[in-house]
Amino acid sequence: MEDRRRMDYRVQRQILDEGEVDELAHKDDSHFPFSERVKKSVRCSGPRLKKALFSTIPILSWLPRYPFKEYAVGDLISGISVGIMQLPQGMAYALLASVPPIFGLYSSFYPVLIYFIFGTSKHISLGTYAVMSVMIGGVTERLAPDSDFMTWDNVTNATLIDTVARDAERVRVAAAVTFMSGIFQILLGVVQFGFVVTYLSEPLVRGYTTAAAIHVIVSQLKYSFGISPDRYSGPLSLIYTVIEICYLLPKTNIGTLVVTLVAILGLFLAKELNAYLSKKIPVPIPTELIAIIIATIVSWQVDLSGKYGIDVVGEIPSGLQPPVFPDVKLFAPVIGDAFALSVVGYGIAISLGRIFALKYGYKVDSNQELVALGLSNSIGGIFQCFAISCSMSRSLVQESSGGKTQVAGALSAVVILFITLWIGTLFEDLPKAVLAAIIHVNLQGMLKQFMDIFALWKSSKIDMMIWIATFILTLLLNPDLGLAASIAFSMLTVIFRTQLPKYSILGRVEDTDIYKPLDGYSKVKELPGILIFRSSATLYFANAEMYQEALGKKSGIDITKILSAKKKLEAKRIRHEKKVAKKAKKEQKINGVNMEQHDNEEPEDIAVIHVDPEPNPSLPQAIILDLSPVNFLDTVGVKTIRNIRRDYGEIGIEVVLAACQPGVVDNLEAGGFFNEKVTKSCLFSTIHDAVLYCKSARSRNQRENDKEELPATHF
Repeated sequence: MEDRRRMDYRVQRQILDEGEVDELAHKDDSHFPFSERVKKSVRCSGPRLKKALFSTIPILSWLPRYPFKEYAVGDLISGISVGIMQLPQGMAYALLASVPPIFGLYSSFYPVLIYFIFGTSKHISLGTYAVMSVMIGGVTERLAPDSDFMTWDNVTNATLIDTVARDAERVRVAAAVTFMSGIFQILLGVVQFGFVVTYLSEPLVRGYTTAAAIHVIVSQLKYSFGISPDRYSGPLSLIYTVIEICYLLPKTNIGTLVVTLVAILGLFLAKELNAYLSKKIPVPIPTELIAIIIATIVSWQVDLSGKYGIDVVGEIPSGLQPPVFPDVKLFAPVIGDAFALSVVGYGIAISLGRIFALKYGYKVDSNQELVALGLSNSIGGIFQCFAISCSMSRSLVQESSGGKTQVAGALSAVVILFITLWIGTLFEDLPKAVLAAIIHVNLQGMLKQFMDIFALWKSSKIDMMIWIATFILTLLLNPDLGLAASIAFSMLTVIFRTQLPKYSILGRVEDTDIYKPLDGYSKVKELPGILIFRSSATLYFANAEMYQEALGKKSGIDITKILSAKKKLEAKRIRHEKKVAKKAKKEQKINGVNMEQHDNEEPEDIAVIHVDPEPNPSLPQAIILDLSPVNFLDTVGVKTIRNIRRDYGEIGIEVVLAACQPGVVDNLEAGGFFNEKVTKSCLFSTIHDAVLYCKSARSRNQRENDKEELPATHF
């Protein structure tokens, strides 16, 4: 490997502190009154109104410029492919939401059309999603349990469940929680709260979706085995459900289990074939659609429901439902679940949307995405839909099959509309076990995320802890409470990291103005008499005390001990002076000397010499605090720096600040750091400026000491 060429260069300028930089750059300290800022923000003009309209309704900006010849064919093929996928997935995920399958098709139609108008991502496929569906199912089964719809049959002397009334109530619950989640998303988008997704880190999202996949799998086992376990809610409900299922395994419907195993095996092999042919065929084989068609035909011909007791989908009404405003009485019980749904749905959609936007070079507006999802859910709730988000598998199909814009999503909705109006009733004999098998096979991608643990172990132990903690908390506390607990744990790790930063003493790379930690570089040299201290984290109330302690340990200066010793010496000197003065007065009184006549006179035979104490050569003459990693200072942080300057200044060590960001300087000003004695002359834009200042100050002091001549002492 060839050596890098080192280019000689010189930068020649005077040493600049922060005050001089402000003068050179002509810092503008003018502030507009609040009333002026309000007037400016509400002032309306033609271009501004047009921009606001296009940003609120993005379809107005891109649809008139739609390149029909270039994009139409790709969007058409993509829309048909995604629409075909939406059919089995919509019906399957409706089972997760504990509502009739037809409502899964509604949820794949209305929200997709709304997002077509208001969304900004060109490639994500909006619609039913497993994680959202299982969260909805938890709410519907909690507020509309089977026990509330038990009826006694006098003919058979058995307890029956009024499934019609139960399903109708569950649809109302799902619509209410969906409507509320949409309202939350709209409000967050209007107040520009799109940054909330930053609290959902990638390890958190992947750990959460993996745990949610386990919840989904467990919830579908009753359809896979043909059993009816009791529904549990609250913490540890997953464990109770698994125990209940294990207890009921001897009652498994063999026909249902066979259908499940055959469907899973067939779907798995078909997906492997799809993966093998992905580079040879432009559009993937619609394996799920083929599976439900075959299963429906076999079930109809063999009469699986009548002969073997296999549970089938049942009646599917044709046509669309009229809009109905959700029951307001249900809003209060579902408000917490609605907020969790709004955050999870948005986090998944914006994460996937940004991946495609980065790949294809366009921008996704995070706040507009919140509004678009909110409108999709709130309007969808009025049409009896349940909460939606985007699906990774459908989005990949939409992209790989040639989809270029949101038109592909709109065409997929048209396919669902066609199926809902004319074809939906043909699937009434479809076994629910096949839909459960579709869910199991689709979740294999999420289960592969367990491999993240090994990758995170090598890259970041903290991120690995977040992944594992999120997974465990979501498993034990259910998806809604698990999300809140996971975010809280993630925030705690941030505090943990700031409370345990890395403290370093910096040295200079030879013949450069570059400064690096001494313990990480062998060719970095410490500057004599100057100590440069850096913390890897910002400085605020949680770690301010540790910052002071680390400075003392790294510098080897026990400032408390030195100041205490100094105070003791000062007190001893004062006591000695008082004792001498008292003794002198006593002797003069004995000798009859009038003290009043000699109060202001110096003894003629004594020369008084005022000499500053010699500085301790083992201590540095200056300390530079490198504040480049600090992005803000609270009042405790400002007070900490003020105390450091004061304490070290009392023992003759000058403390200056370097590499302060503009916001940190503003924090220092607001915190009252500067006064008549402390000005911006102790702040420097770079570490090198601070070093040169300290060197010049030390040289200047040395010259003054050399020139100073002490008067002769005589007695």
